[in-house]
Amino acid sequence: MCTMQLDTVFVLICVCLVGAAGRSAHKRGHKLEPYKQSRRETTRVDGGTHKSGSPIFRRSPDMTKSPMTKSEQLLRIDDHDFTMRPAFGGPPIPVGVDVQVESLDTISEADMDFTMTLYLRHYWKDERLSFPSTNNQSMTFDSRLVKKIWVPDMFFVHSKRSFIHDTTTDNLMLRVYPDGNVLYSLRVTVTAMCNMDLSRFPLDTQTCSLEIESYAYTDDDLMLYWKKGNESLNTDDKISLSQFLIQKFHTTTKLAFYSSTGWYNRLYIHFTLRRHVFFFLLQTYFPATLMVMLSWVSFWIDRRAVPARVPLGITTVLTMSTIITGVNASMPRVSYIKAVDIYLWVSFVFVFLSVIEYAAVNYLTTVQERRERKLRNQLPCTCGIANPDEDMMMTTCYSDVDPSAAGTYGMPENGARQERILAQLTLADSQRTSRVKTARGYVNIWIDTHAIDKYSRVIFPAAYTLFNIIYWSIYS
Repeated sequence: MCTMQLDTVFVLICVCLVGAAGRSAHKRGHKLEPYKQSRRETTRVDGGTHKSGSPIFRRSPDMTKSPMTKSEQLLRIDDHDFTMRPAFGGPPIPVGVDVQVESLDTISEADMDFTMTLYLRHYWKDERLSFPSTNNQSMTFDSRLVKKIWVPDMFFVHSKRSFIHDTTTDNLMLRVYPDGNVLYSLRVTVTAMCNMDLSRFPLDTQTCSLEIESYAYTDDDLMLYWKKGNESLNTDDKISLSQFLIQKFHTTTKLAFYSSTGWYNRLYIHFTLRRHVFFFLLQTYFPATLMVMLSWVSFWIDRRAVPARVPLGITTVLTMSTIITGVNASMPRVSYIKAVDIYLWVSFVFVFLSVIEYAAVNYLTTVQERRERKLRNQLPCTCGIANPDEDMMMTTCYSDVDPSAAGTYGMPENGARQERILAQLTLADSQRTSRVKTARGYVNIWIDTHAIDKYSRVIFPAAYTLFNIIYWSIYS
């Protein structure tokens, strides 16, 4: 009994203590509340919120800077159908274009094309993309937003290959202004055709064009134009090519007609290239000229030195053939004659004629020796000078020595040989009159084969020099 009473008293004491502690905590909470409220009010004042009569003014909120606002919501992308062009059903939308040429990579004569890397920028106005903004003048986006809005569908006419750079991300930029003006820029490399006229190659000047056009929209829907005329095309001053000198860039605008779809605006980027000729002088013209001059050496070699003259002529002919083959291997198979073909083939003809010249000399020498043998076998020989009182006399005798073994043919050893056979027959006996008449066909025989080489030493260089003067005056 006493134990129960003690427990009851203990429980009551605990209840009283707990109640007192709760009331004390409640009082302390009411005391701290004004402090917390004052801190919150102070924070709002610092952030720009102020009470009536406060000297601190709040800056206007910029929705484009708010991290809680999505770009799609700000531009109201979900509220419009961007599969249609701006102002659909109305006048054509103007799209301005400017280009920054970064590099002109390669010019290929064999494929007749060129490769260019450029920054292509488009300018137009789409009121569907207008947004409220007081401080931020524009918003810039990458390629992720480009797929959700309307952009011009430009393509390169006569292009073989093209791609948009994607390192480290897609090289696309979209900039939207509050009034709806849009700048769309991309970095692209394109390989396009260039119809070259190689009739003056390698002393030629080529003009290539890069053509830009809308694929789907005719001039009734889209008006394509250069934003600043010729100033819309900018180039890097460091652009250079190994074989060409870039003379100038310029732009034009024309209309292109397709029978099945209509008229389209087309923009042209023209650039003029002049070829550096020094490389071809070293690799083609100088070797060909040296081969022609080398073929002339055979004119100073004795006509009986067959092992020396024949290989020299064949070597120069084969070398010229190799030069012609090497030049044409890197060129397209065009149906007209190029300037380099004219020079190489004329040089080849000169080399070939030097071989023909020796063939003619060798043949005429053989014919002369054959006639000498035949005349020697048919006519008697009287050496020395006969009696002047005789009716006929022979002043030149024929030796019994084989002419092939006698290199000087009875001429002085000083080398002044005259390839002249003057036969004056002397027969005292009247019975030999018939034989003299038979031999009249061999009187005053003149076959100067050595003179052919002498004339060739002058004619060949003079003719080739004249050809070079005419050639370089026409093509240079």
